[in-house]
Amino acid sequence: MQETDTNIGFKPLYAQVKDQLIRRLVDGTWQPGTNIPSEQDLARELKVSQGTVRKALDAMTAESLLVRQQGRGTFVAEPEDSRILFQFFRLASDEKTDESSFPNSRLVNWSLEPATGAEARALAIDPKDQVWRIERVRMLAGRSVLAETITIPSAIYPGFDELSEIPNNIYRLYSTRWGITIAKADEKLKAILCDARDSAELGCGVGEPLLLITRIARDLEGNAVELRSSRCLTDAMHYTVSLP
Repeated sequence: MQETDTNIGFKPLYAQVKDQLIRRLVDGTWQPGTNIPSEQDLARELKVSQGTVRKALDAMTAESLLVRQQGRGTFVAEPEDSRILFQFFRLASDEKTDESSFPNSRLVNWSLEPATGAEARALAIDPKDQVWRIERVRMLAGRSVLAETITIPSAIYPGFDELSEIPNNIYRLYSTRWGITIAKADEKLKAILCDARDSAELGCGVGEPLLLITRIARDLEGNAVELRSSRCLTDAMHYTVSLP
């Protein structure tokens, strides 16, 4: 890699450096919690300027792949880090403006079934491929506020049936057991009416308005690794996002 060629293949040099560093997360060279080399050491190794490395690390930090700790250095983010959790949980109480609470979960059911057409398209798998479908209810301050269905391809989560339980922080499970890091997610929002199934789980009336959040979660290489449908009560909650 030559520092003088800043736009090889129409891609800025810092982005090329970022791609190389992300590859270290993908192949496991840098594990969650790892204190990565200094900017100076990386610049020397990659034969680029320290400023180029800093820009690549800044981009990875903005995407919550890395976490900077004052006086200690830069670390690979761990899925249980609160910044990572709230990156993917956008509901907040109308009465609070901070991110002081993260929802608990109650497992309703999980099963191995053929993918539906919609699931196959979202996950880029063949129709009728086997998927694990997880149903759970999420609670804030002891109140059920969200019913969700999580669908994952069985082929990339071998041994899922060997789990004795499914933890609340399922993204941490993906990372520690299968080495799958959720790097980004695409979401769609839609207003729907509550059906009988969600009414029973959420304790609200059939026909009550819900917010449907459909999310496709992707790994570090951009592969779809999870489809999630969340049906949310919004009488005391709102969806929040910060724009650049």
